[in-house]
Amino acid sequence: MAQPLYLKAYGKVNLGLDVIRRREDGYHEVRMIMQTVKLYDRIILERNHSGNIFLRTNLPYLPVNEKNLVYRAIDIIRREYGIKDGVSATIIKRIPVAAGMAGGSTDAAAAFVGMNQLFALNITQEKLMEYGVTLGADIPYCIMRGTALSEGIGEILTPLPPLPGCWFLIVKPGFSMSTKFVYEHLTLDARTEHPDIDGMVDALFAHSLDGVASRMGNVLEQVTSQHYPAIGELKNIMVENGALNALMSGSGPTVFGIFTSRETAEQAARACGKHPAVRRTAVVRPFNKSLPAKSAGQSGR
Repeated sequence: MAQPLYLKAYGKVNLGLDVIRRREDGYHEVRMIMQTVKLYDRIILERNHSGNIFLRTNLPYLPVNEKNLVYRAIDIIRREYGIKDGVSATIIKRIPVAAGMAGGSTDAAAAFVGMNQLFALNITQEKLMEYGVTLGADIPYCIMRGTALSEGIGEILTPLPPLPGCWFLIVKPGFSMSTKFVYEHLTLDARTEHPDIDGMVDALFAHSLDGVASRMGNVLEQVTSQHYPAIGELKNIMVENGALNALMSGSGPTVFGIFTSRETAEQAARACGKHPAVRRTAVVRPFNKSLPAKSAGQSGR
């Protein structure tokens, strides 16, 4: 029997998140700048002769059946390629759950990539991303990783130049937010403040960390921060302690700040840790990929 396959499923933050409109099918059209960070879950895959999928996690409240995206990703590949062997999968969670960091999506992305490796299927990345979008709009990005412009419902991806060297402070409060709830309560009107996504793309091509940080914005904050003032309070603490800027990621409630040094980020982590709402802090690097220069208008994978 083949050796177990160990994979890192990296989380993401949204450097910019704009919602353009609500579509007739109920989905929201978005424009986002996505960034992978080096906070990851560990996914372990192993073949077995049972013909079944076995799933276990280190968190007792996570489902270990078809309600789990990892289970469903494994099942899709097994069915599509007529795989008779069973698969045992272990999910060791480190990314906060329901935190706006695509924890479930990145685990599923790792399962798709891992199944491809485990059974030597030679599936292209484009095809894996096609499978991924059937389970969730963030999964294709989590397969691709790095810095990217995300459009449509999140499935249209354009690779961007890597974020210049920096450190992230990631802070998870002790409460969670439902993405569905946030989008259902989002109001888009003339008063909505939209982040400068195009300006952020230009700043990335100019390799300007200050240019990226100064344009950070998230339309969904207007919903989450109304219910949880701690979002704004944590952002302020980060900026007061040296962050170039701070923002809520995704639909929240995770808040992150960008810092030019690890020491400053760790100092801010200590300050945030004193806030009564904070459950966890992490200081990590961005996960970057080297990409050739290309036009921001070009579509990527």
